[in-house]
Order: sequence, then C-alpha cells, then structure tokens
Amino acid sequence: MTDFRPGWAVVTNDGRRLGAVKDVGRSFVLVSRHGFALDLYVPASYIANVEHETIHLSLTHDAVEQLGWEQAPRDDEPESSPEGDLHRHI
Repeated sequence: MTDFRPGWAVVTNDGRRLGAVKDVGRSFVLVSRHGFALDLYVPASYIANVEHETIHLSLTHDAVEQLGWEQAPRDDEPESSPEGDLHRHI
C-alpha cells in the first residue's frame, strides 16, 4: 500500500474503471470518481491485484456501489491528512 500513488487507476473485477487513487490510508485507498459521484474509501482487503499502476478490486462495479464506502473508516485517516496526527495516541 505504501507504493500506491495518486492518479493510479482503480478498476473492478468486471473491468470497469471505478476512479483514481486520491490518497492512501493504513487500511484503505481513497478513490476519486468522475462527475458528482462521491469519493470512495476502498478497504485494502478488497484489493485483488496491482499491476502497471492499476489497482484491481475483487468485486464488481455494481457490488462496490452498494457497499456504502462513501464515509471514511472511523479508525483510519489518509496518510497525508494533517488530521491524522491530531488523533494519534502516544
């Protein structure tokens, strides 16, 4: 996950483009989508394969749309988010 970069394509297992990597957290990839669609927080456990700067998910596009990934996980902030450090326990 630490090698993922903004702009990489994210596709579903039926070959449809979901969007592009916007940010990377410890347990998710934030995916930016086109138009008025909300960004998605895709859990790392649904990443099936990565090749040539493309992240392939293990679900179909329709399945992803029904999972409610529009809200950030409560226990994980994007790595580059300044808010992530505010909630860190020392």
